[in-house]
Amino acid sequence: MKKKTLGKIISISGATVRTDLTGLTLFERVSVGEHNLTGEVVRLDKDGAVLQVYEDPSGLGLNEPVQGHGVSLATTLGPGLLSVMFDGLQRPLDALVEKTGPFIHPIHLSSTLDLTKQWSFTPFVNRGDTVAGGVKIGYVDEGPFQHPIIIPADKNGRVKNIAQGTITLDEPLCELDDGSKIFGYQSWPMRVPRPYRKKISPQGPVVTGQRIIDFLFPLARGGTSIIPGGFGTGKTILEQTIAKHADVDIVIYAGCGERGNEMSELIEEFLHLVDPRTNCPLMDRTVLVVNTSNMPVAAREASIYTAVTLGEYYRDLGFHVLLLADSISRWAEALREISSSLEEMPGEEGYPTYLASRLSSFVERAGVVETLSGDIGSLSMILSVSPPGGDFTEPVTQALLRTSGAFLMLDMTLANSRHFPAINWMQSYSLYQNILADYFKKNISNDWEVLRKLCREIMHKEESLKEIMEIVGIEGLQEQDRLVMTVAEKIRFDFLAQNAYTADAFCEPQKTMDIIRNITDQYLRGQDYTAGKSENETL
Repeated sequence: MKKKTLGKIISISGATVRTDLTGLTLFERVSVGEHNLTGEVVRLDKDGAVLQVYEDPSGLGLNEPVQGHGVSLATTLGPGLLSVMFDGLQRPLDALVEKTGPFIHPIHLSSTLDLTKQWSFTPFVNRGDTVAGGVKIGYVDEGPFQHPIIIPADKNGRVKNIAQGTITLDEPLCELDDGSKIFGYQSWPMRVPRPYRKKISPQGPVVTGQRIIDFLFPLARGGTSIIPGGFGTGKTILEQTIAKHADVDIVIYAGCGERGNEMSELIEEFLHLVDPRTNCPLMDRTVLVVNTSNMPVAAREASIYTAVTLGEYYRDLGFHVLLLADSISRWAEALREISSSLEEMPGEEGYPTYLASRLSSFVERAGVVETLSGDIGSLSMILSVSPPGGDFTEPVTQALLRTSGAFLMLDMTLANSRHFPAINWMQSYSLYQNILADYFKKNISNDWEVLRKLCREIMHKEESLKEIMEIVGIEGLQEQDRLVMTVAEKIRFDFLAQNAYTADAFCEPQKTMDIIRNITDQYLRGQDYTAGKSENETL
């Protein structure tokens, strides 16, 4: 670790601070001012550096001290993350409330995790065993999970000592023959992807319980989906419903720039809901990263990196993780504000010119991987987008379209007609449906793909018949066409629509198959009837 250095503030512009401190490195963590506000180096000059302050800069003054720490802004990883609510800098909000009250003030917490809590540690290795980065040396019980303790990626050697029984995170669990001590927690730079052996093609679906998604536009495990929609189309409710019911081990939910009342409702629900798979509170498998609209905007830009690093950590432990971010547009707005304060050259609609590359580097951290320990873990992403005025040609939506595998377009017309989820079945798509076709055929039903194609065919026919019906009325249509319109209406209301506040909020794939088979059977019988009737009339 580099030696800490000290300088002073020479100019302030909002959350952007210039210092005379030299010898810093790009993205190095710094402490700014008398209150030790957390900041990061975003630009280097020969006579100083420009810093981005991630906390409220109110009260900062010239000539206050600036200290470099020689390390990047990092996320702390280890047991005790589950069921905790963090801010964008991974500070536990419960601890902040306890120290500062309901209004958060600048404060330094000694640790993100509770290092004094006692855990029961069971080792996997013995003295003399050779270990390397990513290898599991034991586990502690955390809620419904056995939380593995892994060797940091840069460590390897022979085990000299290994703990057993009751331990705390601030005492070494393992000592290597070179003197290295392995603790129950570790830090990782949030902007740097965590290492793995190799990335694997997406395999198997993330079952969301939403029929329109699982049946028509499935999301593959390790894949990425975006949910763009205008104000009031139900993005937040859809993401929260998926977070409650998704078929994954761990849920990381990043509330990025959303209203505080929405997050409070989510937290209240998660505290009382029971996970049907474990019969434990839903929060026991959930981590919340919260940066609401009234929190510092600079920390919003860091919040999604905090969330994705937490997701990668649990992926490296061999879990299947789902990261939901609501919304990426608010993150992009924070990025635009920061870029503007740095006087960088603006791109389209004022966003920085590196918006697309920054989003791509974030999205590519999703995937199915073989971990350093040889396990298979996955990190899937569902990202909501809030395009201004519902304009899907704006830069954030277009940048994500080029990198995501599923596009779930929320339609204002459907939302206004109270059809939820308001996913437009004509404009949405999934690049994973062919990859997952064999899975559904083998595990759910041989007819899955056949009925999916038939369902889409009926919906397309209805769309083409709407214009004719507006002119001649439904009585003016042929019987075959009236059948299409009737069955399509049944598909829309009885199959594609789901109430997020009833027992129908989650529908398992087998039940999904039973419902659509019942509807399509009626359609096929109706076709046979109308065909036979037409033949008799001809005779």
